[in-house]
Amino acid sequence: MNNIPAVKAGLVAVSRDCFPVELSRSRRKRLAAECRSLMLPVAEMETVVENEKDVLSALEELQRNGANALVVFLGNFGPEGPETLLAQRFAGPVMFAAAAEESGNDLINGRGDALCGMLSASYNIGLRNLRPYIPEYPVGDAADAAALIADFIPVARILLGIRRLKIFSFGPRPQDFIACNAPIKPFHDIGVEVMENSELDLYDAFRRAEGDPAVKDIAADMARELGAGNAYPDLLIKLARYEATLLNFMENHLGASEFGAFANKCWPAFESYFGFVPCYVNSRLASKGIPVACEVDLFGALSEYMAICATGAPATILDVNNSVPKDMYAGAGRAVKDYKPTDLFMGFHCGNTPSGCLLSGEMKYQLIMNRLMEPGKEPDITRGTLEGRIKTGEITIFRLQSTAGAVLRAYAAEGEVLDVDPKSFGGIGVFAVREMGRFYRHALIEKRFPHHAAVAFKRAGKALFSACRMLGVEDFSYNRPKTRLYPSENPFSGR
Repeated sequence: MNNIPAVKAGLVAVSRDCFPVELSRSRRKRLAAECRSLMLPVAEMETVVENEKDVLSALEELQRNGANALVVFLGNFGPEGPETLLAQRFAGPVMFAAAAEESGNDLINGRGDALCGMLSASYNIGLRNLRPYIPEYPVGDAADAAALIADFIPVARILLGIRRLKIFSFGPRPQDFIACNAPIKPFHDIGVEVMENSELDLYDAFRRAEGDPAVKDIAADMARELGAGNAYPDLLIKLARYEATLLNFMENHLGASEFGAFANKCWPAFESYFGFVPCYVNSRLASKGIPVACEVDLFGALSEYMAICATGAPATILDVNNSVPKDMYAGAGRAVKDYKPTDLFMGFHCGNTPSGCLLSGEMKYQLIMNRLMEPGKEPDITRGTLEGRIKTGEITIFRLQSTAGAVLRAYAAEGEVLDVDPKSFGGIGVFAVREMGRFYRHALIEKRFPHHAAVAFKRAGKALFSACRMLGVEDFSYNRPKTRLYPSENPFSGR
């Protein structure tokens, strides 16, 4: 994927001047060796920070080595002023971790007191208004600390991606989907650029793409991808032209940004002018790490992009759509495992999920649009979806959203797609999330989240939660176990 950042974390040890500097240096070397064994993108810096002049040397060394993320490693107690100054002046995401004591046989000259040092660091982190990544337990030996750094890498990738992201939108939000509307200001607060355009801008770019030499190659690639599912071969040139249009627009308008995403209006006028639905093209761009959110859902596009950065793999955006009928639940037998009926829902969208995430994806027509635009007729302008069952496996549903008052909220829940035939149309699957019914009522409904959810095809809640905290999101919901009530939950309802 070339639409997400490559993380290179610089490892800098710090040392308080009344502790042996060699303690920090030797522990850093062991940590760097563990990072290499895990093949983590970590570069070991030679500078050990003891004072403010060392901060300047470390920053220069970090820049020289191309580090875009920073691990501040307290090999001993550490100097809280210089180490937090280093974090403040570094331009990328920062993690703090501290060394555990290594042996009961060396607790005089070999004792580093980094557990205590992290407390002093945290006070200075607050004084400087910093939001670094601090693991749940940020103290460990070399192997422990390397595992903590491995958790930091996807968080850093999310934050680096957001800071260089531009979201392109086309068209006003449809009136019937005003739920996806949100203020623009919170995007700028977290460093995301937004470029809003009209549908005429998109149509004009599409017209000018006629004759683009890339179109034939894209169409041929589409045919290879679809294989036996290529139900409408006559449509591929139009769809390829549209894909070329979006890719060219992104390339020509990224400006000062490095990565791109889209939030496009896809109905009802789109079909009459373009002659197809854009779903399959949206799925192909998502496969490349370029989300295209439907219905001008700007925060949906951002959420999907964060899911891609968290996993380094394609993601999608789906409706939290419909319940699973009782007879279907009963008939599924062991496939529903030990989930309750209210733990299940169907994740659905018209046909925008990447082909690699589907079982036997096939190009079809958008049934709902066909009812609206071509009632009783053979599908024509409503063709262009990619439909199929979503593959079984782990998933995370996630959404970062602004309230009408420009306050950011988020949620995430981990679960799985079950091996149950959804018996319906579109890109669809039967999803299972523990205590989904309560989560749906007391998080999604209670906090006014829209119907769209980004879906990562891995467990990514840990990285997404940490990234949101570093972005300043205080309100983060998750699916609580049945033993823990939501603030709005009726305490008598379970009796």
